[in-house]
Amino acid sequence: MSGGVDSSVAAALLQEAGHDVVGVFMKFWAEAGGQGQNKCCSSESERRARGVAKILGIPFYVFNFEKEFKKKIVDSFLKENRLGVTPNPCVVCNKEIKFGLLLERADKIKADFLASGHYARIKKDGQGMHLLKAKDENKDQSYFLWKLTQAQLKHVLFPLEKMTRPEVEKLAVRFALPFAGVRKSMEVCFIPATAADFLKRHIKTRPGKIVDNQGKIIGRHEGLSLYTVGQRKGMNLGGGPYYVLGKDLKKNLLFITKNEKDLFKKELVVKSVNWILGKEPKLPLKAMVKIRYRQEPSGATITKNKVYRLKFTRPQRAVTPGQSAVFYRGQELLGGGIIIK
Repeated sequence: MSGGVDSSVAAALLQEAGHDVVGVFMKFWAEAGGQGQNKCCSSESERRARGVAKILGIPFYVFNFEKEFKKKIVDSFLKENRLGVTPNPCVVCNKEIKFGLLLERADKIKADFLASGHYARIKKDGQGMHLLKAKDENKDQSYFLWKLTQAQLKHVLFPLEKMTRPEVEKLAVRFALPFAGVRKSMEVCFIPATAADFLKRHIKTRPGKIVDNQGKIIGRHEGLSLYTVGQRKGMNLGGGPYYVLGKDLKKNLLFITKNEKDLFKKELVVKSVNWILGKEPKLPLKAMVKIRYRQEPSGATITKNKVYRLKFTRPQRAVTPGQSAVFYRGQELLGGGIIIK
């Protein structure tokens, strides 16, 4: 229970269905020094979650995962940024914390299932546990769940899987849950303001040269970790717009272009691939692929020759190392991987 409307309605639905429900709130790491609270577990979020548990008449516990979150999520995020890539910490958090550490803790208190307010569906058949898009595709969160395993999915419930967000909000009114004006943050939870400011506080940046795609030095960057492929602002260059095209970590160079068409690529390579059903399907495989959350899937062929390579039917804009490429067939999420080049 995050204190948001989705997880609160999920709890109410489970209780209404006759389940013995226990509410759990997780405390994550927040930056010291008055920089702000973690958006996922602020004191206001805890107050709302505790209030909902009281309304529903269910037990409410707070699990402190600050140390684990700092090590597995924040430190990993900073490490990847030091290496010049742009990671997606929410994907790692779902695998390691929300459906990893929390699921282990749930098992210790003899819980049968871990339920959440995620918008996604699970379907079981003879092959195993299939992960599908939610009914409400505008709210679908399957993209962030591609790292989950069969062992995890066996013990997970998504009570909102067949609902739209407006339907959930109507249920919040029916259950008399206090959510007027509450909006869900879509930003990285442990970053108080901007990612660049956060990185400057935690990473020793090394300024270097900005080079255009003709090899001409046209400026200075503040540190490669502060930029991501496709970025248009923050380079302090006249005569733009300019777009970040890539990085050379060894030479500490930031490559840019004025031609947005240079950002489009037809192929990419991924590592750390996870197949939801636990085994690699027959390759080559034609799939619909998303390389960022708010993007329409695009057709691609997945092959493997030592590494997994994706070739798209149409070029993709700003293929970004560190981000997730997630594979779909129709409504089903097949798996995903981390873009490396």
